[in-house]
Amino acid sequence: MKKVLALILAVAMIASVAVLAGCSGDKKDGDKKDSEKTYIIYSDNAFAPFEYLDTKSNEYVGVDMDIMAAIADDQGFKYEMHNEGFDAAMGAVQSGQADAMIAGMTINDDRKKTFDFSEPYFDDGQVIVAKDGTKIEDLKGKTVAVKNGTAGKDYAESVKDEYGFTINYYKGSPEMYQAVSTGVDVACFEDFSVIGYAIKTGEVDLKILSDEPMNVKGYGFAVKKGENAELLEKFNAGLKNIKENGKLKEILAKYGY
Repeated sequence: MKKVLALILAVAMIASVAVLAGCSGDKKDGDKKDSEKTYIIYSDNAFAPFEYLDTKSNEYVGVDMDIMAAIADDQGFKYEMHNEGFDAAMGAVQSGQADAMIAGMTINDDRKKTFDFSEPYFDDGQVIVAKDGTKIEDLKGKTVAVKNGTAGKDYAESVKDEYGFTINYYKGSPEMYQAVSTGVDVACFEDFSVIGYAIKTGEVDLKILSDEPMNVKGYGFAVKKGENAELLEKFNAGLKNIKENGKLKEILAKYGY
């Protein structure tokens, strides 16, 4: 009788271990799923056609939004997009609040001190923009508008003595365009592709004064210097693939490039 009871207890213990092992295995799979990385990506919120709010869908769309989606799909990673403005995006990456940013961000030596960049995915330069009838020489002794943290700001600061103007700083492109339209500032410095799109779509009634874009450089996807190297590698690999399979060309054509 004792042998029978011992046998029953042994079987019960084995069954319990098996159940616990099974539960442990299920939890491990669950933990694996829970630990899948969802990258936090920041972007601008008013930089059409690269990122802007579509009032019909109430969602942010644009070149950068489509490129990010295409690369994530190609590389099989998840991300969460935050359209908070250019300054906010840079601050979020630098503070570690965001893993990366994509916001029509020009790659330059000064930014390379604090960011690591992907391969460029689009080339652009700055132009001087003003109301119809304004001439380059009219900038002397006046104020011009620039957007904080941008290549346009940097370029304007580098030539202000040459042209003889002073600078007013704005948070976003819409505020900058408004300042020029209302005569607060005589002109502004903006990326050629962005202001060209705004003029073409009737968003602003301004004219490009420059004969051609100045200070032409590439736009890049950026992470905090020395961090998120794996994400940067994934972006570069995905960018290479969407260049080769024609998806990047398709995205740019969608927005008129």
